[in-house]
Amino acid sequence: MAKPGGQQRLHPSRRHADPMKTKNGKDKLGPLNIDQLQELAEKAKRGKDRAKFLKEIFRKQALLAKRSKK
Repeated sequence: MAKPGGQQRLHPSRRHADPMKTKNGKDKLGPLNIDQLQELAEKAKRGKDRAKFLKEIFRKQALLAKRSKK
């Protein structure tokens, strides 16, 4: 049965979240690689967003450095 808005009703077991988005609709940074994060940091207009991307880049670089030591 279709809703008046044009969307069909979905059974809860058929509803799945987008793995690349948070519950608020913002992008998840974890699955992105360093190159993608650097590109986002360059395009970021707000300093707050740029800092968020750079923090994630540094975290990933530290993780890679730690992994390469083993």
